Amino acid sequence: MRELEYPFDAGGIIRRRKALRKALLAENTARVRKKIAVLGGSTTSDIVKILELFLLDAGIEPEFYESEYAQYYQDALFPPEALLAFAPDLIFVHTTSRNITHWPELADPPEAVEEKLGAELEKFRAVWAGLEETFHCPILQNNFEKPFYRLLGNRDAWDPHGRVNFVNRLNQAFAAHAQEHTGFYLNDVDYLSADYGLRRWADPAFWNLYKYAMCFEAIPAFASNAAHVIKSIFGRNKKVLALDLDNTLWGGVVGDDGVEGIDIGQENGVAQSYYEFQSYLKQVKSLGVLLTVCSKNDEENALAGLNHPEGALRPEDFILIKANWENKDRNIAETAAQLDLLPESVVFADDNPAEREIVRTQLPGVAAPEMEGVENYIATLDRNGYFETTTLSEDDLKRNEMYKANVLRAAEQASFGDYSAYLKSLEMRAVIDDFLPIYLARITQLANKSNQFNLTTKRYTVEEMEQVFHSENYVRLYGKLVDKFGDNGVVSVVIGRVEGLVLDIELWLMSCRVLKRDMELAMLDRLAERCAARGIQTLRGHYYPTAKNGMVKELYASFGFAKTGEDQRGSTWELPLSGYEPRCKVIEIAGNDQ
Repeated sequence: MRELEYPFDAGGIIRRRKALRKALLAENTARVRKKIAVLGGSTTSDIVKILELFLLDAGIEPEFYESEYAQYYQDALFPPEALLAFAPDLIFVHTTSRNITHWPELADPPEAVEEKLGAELEKFRAVWAGLEETFHCPILQNNFEKPFYRLLGNRDAWDPHGRVNFVNRLNQAFAAHAQEHTGFYLNDVDYLSADYGLRRWADPAFWNLYKYAMCFEAIPAFASNAAHVIKSIFGRNKKVLALDLDNTLWGGVVGDDGVEGIDIGQENGVAQSYYEFQSYLKQVKSLGVLLTVCSKNDEENALAGLNHPEGALRPEDFILIKANWENKDRNIAETAAQLDLLPESVVFADDNPAEREIVRTQLPGVAAPEMEGVENYIATLDRNGYFETTTLSEDDLKRNEMYKANVLRAAEQASFGDYSAYLKSLEMRAVIDDFLPIYLARITQLANKSNQFNLTTKRYTVEEMEQVFHSENYVRLYGKLVDKFGDNGVVSVVIGRVEGLVLDIELWLMSCRVLKRDMELAMLDRLAERCAARGIQTLRGHYYPTAKNGMVKELYASFGFAKTGEDQRGSTWELPLSGYEPRCKVIEIAGNDQ
């Protein structure tokens, strides 16, 4: 929804909240339902109302539990029946510097300051430990905004008695906790309040009158920032950034002005702004975001512009380059199809408002933010949080290489008349085995992001995946595929719960970038082998249809499963393992000890 894209009108969002909510709910959008408990150290009612808008826009339909005012500590350590019955999917601890109770005094000796710091940290660590032990779900915690005054002036930043110094040390300790604990995430209010403007953010009147942690008009910015973290945890991030060229990656029109006439580099302020934007995109790419070109241009001119000696990007930084005179919505749809992704995975960055509007209209799931003024481009993409990072796996860092290799595979496939011969030519090798700790983050990420090849679309938090990993009641398999073009990383996951002589398959998914390479058959072969070794006689699978997973509707039937039941939720399938013969003929399968 355009009204919720940065830069947004905060006052307009607050005034029109009900109308925006009604419009969002009326959209024909597939959303996941999530229960979110908000435990506040201040008033949370309006925060929850605005947070709901941003989550709905991100494809999450939330149900909220709110603690009573300032009862976050009590609810965490002694959860009320209502919170226990709510069984949240995520807990948001919304605290503020106003909730710090052990401030240092000027007369305190150094050891007293340390004791107060320890006491404050112990209070929050008790909150996190209590929530983790009881609810086993992700925890989102605010860090602290700076105090709104400095008693010691600039000395407040380095003197142990200064409140600014005290807050900085608390924030560092919170960051260390996030580094050391999976499933614990920070909502960076320290940065957000500075970005907004601390004098406005921490206006004392809003605390004294209403017990708000920030001024009223800062609530949409706060809610947007928190929503970025939540949507990333639940796998609702974008994956592709499709970029226009003229007046987006450089100033001017390369076809008219020539390469020597475009603005990029260090010659003037405008050129530097475009160079800074390209440098930012290079960093975005390092996160695993796929960069593509979508430009109305002759390809020769586009490549010449991308090879400008003063630019930060080069043609090889892009997975696909579509520089032609086709409509841009068509090029984006084709880009998504070539990458085996849905169009809603794409962010489209273009300085032309008419092109943005056409793409929004023709491809409603594609984000097309307002790109007004090159000096604002970075802030627009950054503040919209399209690529918010809550986990960063080795596969993320190698994603661009993997997709580039896919382009090479597609080119080679076109040269083969026989598809089986093409598959054999790939020289595919797979490691398929029980989960390894090193891959748990990627496995969880894949479970939360995969939609098309996911038979049940069951989601797992990091804590839930770790419970599965440590339980003897499950058969678990991950699949890692390598071929002559490169390593695809972890691309498939199967989780089945043992019920006597039956394995009930709770999750079967695969990354769409390895579709049609018989990896699903390789996974089935290994699953049958592992089940037979445990005396399991039957595989039971489930298919729960969604708006996105129609492509796997007949998967179990193609495996030889028989349909044994059907209801409103979906269908159930079974396959006896007696006499099972391996199906995959083109992939060499090994285990963890390979």
